[in-house]
Amino acid sequence: MEIDRDRIDDAVLGLMWLTLHDEWRAWKGFDWGSLARLHEKGLIADPVNKSKSVVLTDEGLKRSEELFQALFTRPRP
Repeated sequence: MEIDRDRIDDAVLGLMWLTLHDEWRAWKGFDWGSLARLHEKGLIADPVNKSKSVVLTDEGLKRSEELFQALFTRPRP
């Protein structure tokens, strides 16, 4: 079985929407590899610091909301 890391990163970014606070910060209690890839993609600020949260970029914030809706909500009847 081959792991699709892009799909995992999408799920992590979507779940960050759940922990969003202070408008653009999310708790960084996710896999470090995924956080590093999201940083490389320009979706979050560098996660390597003493803070317990990470800052989403403008693009990351928009994409996080889109992914949350796509992955974790039901269509309206």
